[in-house]
Amino acid sequence: MLNVLWLGLVVLSVLLGGFTGRLDAVTNGAFAAARDSVMTIALPLAGLMALWLGFLRLAELSGLVGLLARALHPALRLLFPEVPAGHPAMGAMLLNMAANMLGLGNAATPLGLRAMRHLERLNPHPGTATNAMCTFLAINTSSIQLIPATALAILAAQGSKHSTVIVGTAFLATCVSTLAGVSSVKFLQRLRVFQPPPPATPSDTSSPSLPSAPASPENDSASIPPRDLSPRGRLLLCLLGGCALFVAASMLWPLQTQAAFTALNSHFPLLAGLRPPPLPEALRDQTGIAALLNTVSILAVPFLLAFFALYAALRGVKVYEEFVTGAREGWEVAIRIIPSLVAILVGVKMFREAGGIQILATVLAPLLDPLGVPTDLLPMILVRPLSGGATTGLFTELVTQFGPDSLMARTAATIFGSTETTFYVLAVYFGSVGIQRGRHALAAGLIADGAGVIASIIICRWMFS
Repeated sequence: MLNVLWLGLVVLSVLLGGFTGRLDAVTNGAFAAARDSVMTIALPLAGLMALWLGFLRLAELSGLVGLLARALHPALRLLFPEVPAGHPAMGAMLLNMAANMLGLGNAATPLGLRAMRHLERLNPHPGTATNAMCTFLAINTSSIQLIPATALAILAAQGSKHSTVIVGTAFLATCVSTLAGVSSVKFLQRLRVFQPPPPATPSDTSSPSLPSAPASPENDSASIPPRDLSPRGRLLLCLLGGCALFVAASMLWPLQTQAAFTALNSHFPLLAGLRPPPLPEALRDQTGIAALLNTVSILAVPFLLAFFALYAALRGVKVYEEFVTGAREGWEVAIRIIPSLVAILVGVKMFREAGGIQILATVLAPLLDPLGVPTDLLPMILVRPLSGGATTGLFTELVTQFGPDSLMARTAATIFGSTETTFYVLAVYFGSVGIQRGRHALAAGLIADGAGVIASIIICRWMFS
């Protein structure tokens, strides 16, 4: 399906560009997309992947990922029956889902790419996506969102007085999109048209595929048997957890924390200079569930990194050496995804510059108006599966035009937070392991996006009209 769609994007872009007199823009867009896919996306992503895959290797070697996978095995078994119990892919997928739910996009992508590498080692059809891969990507593109961080930031920057009201609407909409994505991927995998081909024989060279990542001892999470934690190690972990709870309490209840420090200073003069930690700017003027979710989001990354490193060290893992080994793997994966990333971004950029998105919006407007889909939202809805940067620009324009607290802005923010750049996700994830036939992953992702858009419009109209 990706072959047909990519060819269609390129050919239609040239035809539309010639018809509208925008061939120069199509050409410049192709060159700009090729440059940006490497310089703006792939290279910065390489550093982030090196960071997260380094810490993920510490979590695997210390046994944390295995513990997490075993704890949630019953639920994961229903979604991924093809993955053996206790396989490292389970833990990596869980961490990816958790990062997506918390809005930690920078952490979610490297964790997801590591999960894809593990899943590729179980793949009996190299070059073709497995059912587990398609299910994982359907969940990834429709992930339940607790904190739509980017949408919140844009609304706040535009002067919204109640930007956090979209936290609840995005959560409800992503629940619908996740249910639609999982249901569709399980249904589509049974259709004959999406069945994988027979396993290739050594003499069959008609459809060569990129080699999958070898299962070397260097990448084996069981290569270093960790020792049990000592009482001192448990004490250190408890101290780290206590610090996390203290900082969280200071963020959630700043007035009570200030009062506690004032009382402490009055009874102990030696502590007169002691002050509670300052409240982060992102939490000012927030209360209730919004403050709780944002507190978790702020604390998640730093304390997770510290916990991974400390726990691995206490289990006898050589943390620096193993971090470097994992970081090296992250760099290699980032380089491997560049060709797929260039291909999909060039096709999307050419189609946009040729005016394809505007033409689609004009054609679909009479069909969607009777269904209650606002015409002003159509360009953003159509661009969302193709380009995250372009969607951000269109969303910002809508907020500026209609006001940050308008129904249109809140609906657009909910759509922004409950849908995903499906084409980009598939290009990056499949490109990292050499998958050329994505089977039903794209169809399931687009169905999830459609469900998220419809749910966002209905929920926002119900809550804010």
